[in-house]
Amino acid sequence: MSPDRQRVIEQFDRRFSAQSIRRRRLNHLAHSNAWLIWIQLLSGARRALDLLLAAILLCTLAPVLAALFVAARSRGGGLVRTTRIGRWGCTYRELSYSAGRLAGLPALVNVLRGDMSLVGPRAVSPGEISAEDRAAWRRYDTRPGFICLWWIRRRANIAWGSESDADSEYLDTQSLLGDIAIALRAIPAALYGDGVTAAPDRIRLMGISFHNLTMEEAIAGILQRARASEPGQLCFVNADCVNIAYRDPDYKRLLAGSAIVLADGIGLKLAGRILNNNIRQNVNGTDLFPQLCGALENEDLGIYLLGGKPGVPEDVARWVAVHYPGARVSGFHHGYFSADETGPVLDDIRQSGASILLVAFGVPKQEKWIRDHLPRTGVRIAMGVGGLFDFYSGRIPRAPVWIRELGMEWIYRFVQEPRRMWRRYFVGNFVFLVRALSERFNARSE
Repeated sequence: MSPDRQRVIEQFDRRFSAQSIRRRRLNHLAHSNAWLIWIQLLSGARRALDLLLAAILLCTLAPVLAALFVAARSRGGGLVRTTRIGRWGCTYRELSYSAGRLAGLPALVNVLRGDMSLVGPRAVSPGEISAEDRAAWRRYDTRPGFICLWWIRRRANIAWGSESDADSEYLDTQSLLGDIAIALRAIPAALYGDGVTAAPDRIRLMGISFHNLTMEEAIAGILQRARASEPGQLCFVNADCVNIAYRDPDYKRLLAGSAIVLADGIGLKLAGRILNNNIRQNVNGTDLFPQLCGALENEDLGIYLLGGKPGVPEDVARWVAVHYPGARVSGFHHGYFSADETGPVLDDIRQSGASILLVAFGVPKQEKWIRDHLPRTGVRIAMGVGGLFDFYSGRIPRAPVWIRELGMEWIYRFVQEPRRMWRRYFVGNFVFLVRALSERFNARSE
């Protein structure tokens, strides 16, 4: 190739490359501008919605706000202005009443002013967030919320993890439709009452004594039992279990003699409110299992999975290996074995060296099997987990978090298996509620 031709080609390549770079820069700028415009439109739409809804709520609730103000003044209180940190780290004065369940309603005025949004992270006070906690400082990228995701989960008693985790989840998925969905979920959450932090360690509901623990306390209790010298049994009790205990005295005696009895489900929370015995958290086996696996990653304690159809416990063991590789599944066996095969199954559990046994036979069969065979298993703590294996094997999908926040997981389960679940949920839940109300009425009349 001649030098002149080579020079022409190089000049063409440089010009073409320069044009490509300019074109890419213009395209990037156009996309950036479009993105900025979209963000501004979205922010404007969210602000307009905040203004509209805050104005409607303030007008609707004006008589309530006035009555609350008079009540607060009569008790020597009144309107309180608390310094909070808002968007971009700017401070503002959040309005509230000095006391009462609806003390936070005046903060709707802050929403109207633009200090807050209807939905967002919880408003924090100066000094509450450490300067070194850069992840938590992300909350200042948006306005604090009159309603927050953590508030909903606390009232639904499913506030696992930390508030920072909930804030990060909100910030990572924030959208206008998402805010609307959170606001709608706040309506039933308001009916569930406050999230409970302080309550007795032991409570009695409908003839059953419960250990009133949070999820974190329950995990700690299981680990402590797993290292103990004497074996113990843990039972999860939901509304259906309470109904079974009414007609099965043997099962009720079993619960009375168990090492740990935990309240499971929104039904028990509502019964606790009716009977003035607050339940700290909804500690159910399905939510506890991944938390337990996470805790076992740093422990030399194995678990044994017993129950489900052939192949199901193996799938659960694979799930654990993928999500919590540090946790040890010492062994597993399906639940379809005859009475003659019980001995070999017990031998397998003992030889596995597992400290924790999960049995998925269904209530009350699983609890009675554990009671009758616990000493021969060699484990230190055993618990019945119902349909847990079906969820973590992938056989049955779990209800989305937003449905659990509404306290409506039972409806999701009914839709999945209407033939099997209709009597339990529609007849059983009604009977359970009648029993709770009857106990409340009898307590008042005594």
